[in-house]
Amino acid sequence: MSGTNFMTLSFASRSENEAFARVAVAAFVSQLDPTMEELNDLKTVVSEAVTNAIIHGYNGNPEGVVTINASIDGDTVSIAISDSGDGIEDLELARQPLYTSKPELERSGMGFTIMENFMDRFEVTSEQGNGTRIIMMKRIESKKALYN
Repeated sequence: MSGTNFMTLSFASRSENEAFARVAVAAFVSQLDPTMEELNDLKTVVSEAVTNAIIHGYNGNPEGVVTINASIDGDTVSIAISDSGDGIEDLELARQPLYTSKPELERSGMGFTIMENFMDRFEVTSEQGNGTRIIMMKRIESKKALYN
């Protein structure tokens, strides 16, 4: 496989679309023949990022739009998940493990920590009133390479 392959997916900021987004990204990445653990890691980070966009970015407003851009270049998958919602007031605070701005929703505050630990690269940019963008990259150890 040569060159970069990519996909873009935009959907309403409804909680029922979180599972759809997770499966769509997993299906796209499956062409790299990832291990089950790698696939589960990718599904988890997509779930965390999409859920953050819906709950924090749009405050549960189903009128918002979440966009996922994913690309594959060689053995590396890049995933960008963005919203144009409220943005994050204090990015450094939000990145602290166990911090949540919505404790009443029983949020664990571990979303960013999970994304950072499961991926090779993780960055988040946010501007109040203009939304948040999360960019993550992971190198996939193809099972095909393990057996050759």
